[in-house]
Amino acid sequence: MIEVTVPNVGESITEVQIGQWLKTDGDWVNEGEDIVEIETEKASVQIPAAASGYLRNLVKQAEEFAVVGEVIASIEPSSDGAPAATPSAAKSPAAAESPAAAPAAPATPAETSSAADDGSFVMPAAQRLIDDLGLDAGQVSGSGPGGRVLKEDVQRFVANQGGGKQQGGNQQPSATTAQPASGGQPASPALRTIPAISDLSAGQSLVAAASHRGEELKPMSMLRRTIASRLVQAQQTAALLTTFNEIDMQPVMALRNKYRDAFAKKHGVKLGFMSFFAKAAVEALRRFPAVNAEIRDNQVVYRHYQDIGIAIGGGKGLVVPILRNVERMSFADVERSIADFATAAAENRLQPQDLEGGTFTISNGGIYGSLLSTPIVNPPQSGILGLHSIQERPIALDGQVVIRPMMYIALTYDHRIVDGREAVSFLKTIKEVVEEPARLFLEV
Repeated sequence: MIEVTVPNVGESITEVQIGQWLKTDGDWVNEGEDIVEIETEKASVQIPAAASGYLRNLVKQAEEFAVVGEVIASIEPSSDGAPAATPSAAKSPAAAESPAAAPAAPATPAETSSAADDGSFVMPAAQRLIDDLGLDAGQVSGSGPGGRVLKEDVQRFVANQGGGKQQGGNQQPSATTAQPASGGQPASPALRTIPAISDLSAGQSLVAAASHRGEELKPMSMLRRTIASRLVQAQQTAALLTTFNEIDMQPVMALRNKYRDAFAKKHGVKLGFMSFFAKAAVEALRRFPAVNAEIRDNQVVYRHYQDIGIAIGGGKGLVVPILRNVERMSFADVERSIADFATAAAENRLQPQDLEGGTFTISNGGIYGSLLSTPIVNPPQSGILGLHSIQERPIALDGQVVIRPMMYIALTYDHRIVDGREAVSFLKTIKEVVEEPARLFLEV
């Protein structure tokens, strides 16, 4: 047997969480093929198979924790170096040549349960519902990844059964139809609520009794724990303040619409709004370096480069990959990097180094419909720019009321090193550059 252990996935990381098994117990895996996804404090990492063989002994299940170096499964190498024949191909010739053979007898609950134990995994919420209802896990077919039995599968099974519990000769009466014990008391405290809904069908009674006002306990993911810790740290250690402004987006929208097709044809990537704001942020950070600085002990560290984090909604939550040296990047470089990071985040392929560092952050809540918000600084950074929805609003322009696509922008900053004058001027610079994009090329 070849042991599958939790690898060292980064400095200071000692514990990981099992995200999901990409293969199930008994599956054939090829050398180098990803078999399990683990979550660290910073990103998700896939563990590949060290050799070809059969995956065995899954010690840790989804959402459970493991320490670096711990054995979580094993691989049984195959002597012939290839997967065994499929069940259909493994049938004996006699069985294949006997068309009059009697159909197989239905599997008993015990047999079904054994098969479920070998090839599927019952999620905690589903197991609690199964226990509450007195069901056999083997009777429920799983629809989740890898054949996992979900809570919805149990509810669907019960609803489909209806009064079937009393119809089948081999089936035991369900917990909800159990008769009182000899002492005249219900068999369990949970049965006390059943008479209130006794006029419903058996299936409806089962679901209603177990799922009404239910609760589900799930461990917090490693990524979410890190996000929570850092946000609390920012609130407790920094003097955070937010200032606002608004931008007329019509000039950028007109420029984007004019060159969108030519840009995509030449660079192979769409021209979005984020590259305009990233380059505008570079200009504002140059003018007001305190927003690009950080407090380290009793000193202020000023950076002469701009590493900007772009908040992206990933498969496991919000992540902030870093664009390095944005001051040296072109519009195409920015858009291409953001697109690559977004794809990696959706597929949980971001690496810890993709999220480390950063001198400033841009978060676009507008893609989710946010009209206005106060973003929280990502420590030890001193500023974060929040973008919001573009909405057509009436504004006064040259003495006339006109309708323009407007966006609110917000800057949350650490007031310990950034003064209000600098923060307001920073946002004003963003506004000026975006409303007059030519400034990006003329450097004025």
